Amino acid sequence: MGSASAASLPTSAGAGENLVLILDFGSQYTHLITRRVRQLGVLSLCVSGTAPLSSLAGLRPRAVVLSGGPHSVHAEGAPSFPEGFLDFAAGAGAHVLGVCYGMQLLVQTLGGAVEPGVRQEYGDMEVEVTAPSSALYGEQGKRQSVWMSHGDEVVRLPEGFEVVARSVQGAIAAIEHREKRFYGLQYHPEVTHSPQGMETLRHFLFDVCGIKADWKMQDVLDEEIKTIKSMVGPDEHVICALSGGVDSTVAATLVHNAIGDRLHCVFVDNGLLRYKEKERVMSTFNSDLHLPVTCIDASEKFLTELKGVKDPEMKRKIIGREFIVVFDEFAHMLEQKIGKRPEYLVQGTLYPDVIESCPPPGSGRTHSHTIKSHHNVGGLPKDMKLKLIEPLKLLFKDEVRKLGSILNVPESFLKRHPFPGPGLAVRVIGDVTAGNALEVLRQVDEIFIQAIKDAGLYDEIWQAFAVFLPVQTVGVQGDQRTHSHVVALRAITSEDGMTANWYDFERPFLVDVVKKICNNVRGVNRVVLDVTSKPPATVEWE
Repeated sequence: MGSASAASLPTSAGAGENLVLILDFGSQYTHLITRRVRQLGVLSLCVSGTAPLSSLAGLRPRAVVLSGGPHSVHAEGAPSFPEGFLDFAAGAGAHVLGVCYGMQLLVQTLGGAVEPGVRQEYGDMEVEVTAPSSALYGEQGKRQSVWMSHGDEVVRLPEGFEVVARSVQGAIAAIEHREKRFYGLQYHPEVTHSPQGMETLRHFLFDVCGIKADWKMQDVLDEEIKTIKSMVGPDEHVICALSGGVDSTVAATLVHNAIGDRLHCVFVDNGLLRYKEKERVMSTFNSDLHLPVTCIDASEKFLTELKGVKDPEMKRKIIGREFIVVFDEFAHMLEQKIGKRPEYLVQGTLYPDVIESCPPPGSGRTHSHTIKSHHNVGGLPKDMKLKLIEPLKLLFKDEVRKLGSILNVPESFLKRHPFPGPGLAVRVIGDVTAGNALEVLRQVDEIFIQAIKDAGLYDEIWQAFAVFLPVQTVGVQGDQRTHSHVVALRAITSEDGMTANWYDFERPFLVDVVKKICNNVRGVNRVVLDVTSKPPATVEWE
């Protein structure tokens, strides 16, 4: 799990009185803490737990949450908050809540003892509130089911702390030191497997910390417009890369609101678009969004560079590089036209993109053990001439859609399923230029998506698409033996793309869509359904 750098935080993020700061120590659930707090109407920002103290200067959090993590506090190189952090929190009057690893780190730092557990606790576990007047639990019931995930356990508390809950196995599950405003939970309240966890967070934020639920998407919009105006000089021009998806469209509309006609949008046909995507998207840009968009056909260049390339990371890097070449050329063309070279490039990078392209705290790496690089995060060349503007990089997809609604982006656009930056290159397994793979995939994908729309299922599904497999199998079509291609169908439900479940279609729908594909797409004689959740799989196949 990665986190936003301190440099990427909104300039006035600490100006309000109700900021919750999440220090990320590598848990796969850290992003969920950030989301849960925001769902309660409170601004939460996630930064690396090992960031230097100076990077937090100016922030005045009312609460700080120390996240979980995969490490042991005893391991060499285990991540820890910077020296002086607890004094910083005390000076801000902040309440500090340690979750799992965060609780153990807090205990060890303050002089308590953490040791390997005699009985490690993973998964569902009952805990019992043992203190009748616990600040953490308030009026919540005596017993609740929670999600445990720890090998070490607290065996001795620092001075002044009280045990307020224990697991049924006797391990310390919750602690507090009201006078110093230190609290700890050995389990994960942010996950759905802790049914009362959201209520515990709500009680902690509003009743214990006294925070008000006063954060709204309108605040985000106002802040971002102010940030863009301060970043981009009054005579400077900006290029925006439009993909036709929700993220880049909302980003473009936001920046257009900030700087007007000094924004120049470009839509690149890279040869990796969906069926009739260019025609459909350009029509919407012109008729509904009224954005000035230049369409550049660079498909031949992209596909030439991708010829013979099978490694998915290499494909992403090539696509990222070629996009920047196109943008640089577009910037040069604009310079000839307006007499000034654009300095900035807008991209619709989201928080999950940043997370999946960042190194986990405590990994000792300056680069991520990457799940996948995103061309708008991990695939940009180091010598890129344009400076990036990423107004959405602290937001999740559902938050971007809310922002787009405020900006009057058409609902039909806001409800579009996500589409990856590298396009169909990550949906053709292997060489995208081999045979007629792209054309076959476009036809299959169009049939699948249209069937979903016709069945009234489109809005129930987070993302649906087809995948072209480098596999041929024997079949029988028209009473003749065939040796044709296999395609896979994938549809998922999700809140933010960080975790996902596969969508369970009814059998008649699948029977109908498979029949349509095999009858109408020449060269396909077998269709398979991907029923893997994330994790262990990712959303895309590459």
